[in-house]
Amino acid sequence: MRYLLIMHMNRSAWDALTEAEREEIARGHRAFQETIREAGEMLSTHALADPLRSSVVRVKDGTVTVTGGPLQDTALFLAGYYLVDCETQERAQELAAMIPDARIDGLGIEVRPVMFSAGVEM
Repeated sequence: MRYLLIMHMNRSAWDALTEAEREEIARGHRAFQETIREAGEMLSTHALADPLRSSVVRVKDGTVTVTGGPLQDTALFLAGYYLVDCETQERAQELAAMIPDARIDGLGIEVRPVMFSAGVEM
């Protein structure tokens, strides 16, 4: 079954880290990717740009409006994800616990089953 391991970011928690701690997180992500790639469980991963670089598109009465910035102004935002294919939700939770962000106060990894997929086959 496929699971989305969703990494949420809390800007203040991230800003409180030292440069060495941030580098350790990056090394941890590389090691995690190697682990799940070797296990055949990794389908893809994507890191997202800061929400301040996003735009919001709305359509009302046929008129398209585009505004800058995130849809919602919150301290917590979607920072990226891993799409994995593993046997059980418990295994997906084990994988989520390996992601370095899970060890940082104020951050966490959401494990969500994928109900439908379309597009590029992996």
